[in-house]
Amino acid sequence: MKITPEEVAHVAHLARLQIAPEAVGKICEQVATILAYVDTLGQVDTHDVPPTTHAIALTNAFRDDIPHAHLSREDALANAPSSEDGFFVVPKVI
Repeated sequence: MKITPEEVAHVAHLARLQIAPEAVGKICEQVATILAYVDTLGQVDTHDVPPTTHAIALTNAFRDDIPHAHLSREDALANAPSSEDGFFVVPKVI
């Protein structure tokens, strides 16, 4: 697929990239090579291939969620710098 210097400049503008004028020709060639490769990938028959989200099978690395008893109010406030009537006392924000 042929890409023009004007198309490269337009995409660079949309991406907020500054491209030196002497580099536009090389970028045109590189983008054309990439697009040709993508075109060959589009010709591969993937009719019987199921959609995937990852190339390899992944399993959850987290431990099982086991419910436990919650902290008592006294334990939760034990290390608080300041508490009053069973609540944390914090500086006023507004």
